[in-house]
Amino acid sequence: MIDIEEFRRIAAELTDELPEEFFKELNGGVIVSERAVIPRYARGNDLFAMGQYQVYAGMRQIVLYKGSFDRVYPRADAEETRRILRGVLRHEFRHHLESLGGVRGPSSLEAEDALKKAAYLARHQSAASADGEGARGKKGCRGKTNAGEK
Repeated sequence: MIDIEEFRRIAAELTDELPEEFFKELNGGVIVSERAVIPRYARGNDLFAMGQYQVYAGMRQIVLYKGSFDRVYPRADAEETRRILRGVLRHEFRHHLESLGGVRGPSSLEAEDALKKAAYLARHQSAASADGEGARGKKGCRGKTNAGEK
């Protein structure tokens, strides 16, 4: 695991690789936070936000979460950190650029993220159903199904 200063240095180097046009209206810049962030829709401690594009009160910024990174990649060395962080940073910049361009709809990163979220939730629903924690109808039907019942 790398320390916070090395993480910041790598993030700065990766940010420097990007064209200046990418930073248009990114008035809050790229920030490194030490927090580990679990999305509100997560169903346990199995999902962490690695980064986030934020727009609020006229501020546009990208936050990279070192704490989340440490939880997901506790053994990452500098080279692996650079590789993974490059992908996270570019993902968040794509959100920024699509936001500036008004890109929405099925071809947007926002739509791709929504599909991934839905797949995550479906996996958890399937697991909960298999454990008998799903919908009441499954647990309460005592072996019967609704198929063919009158």
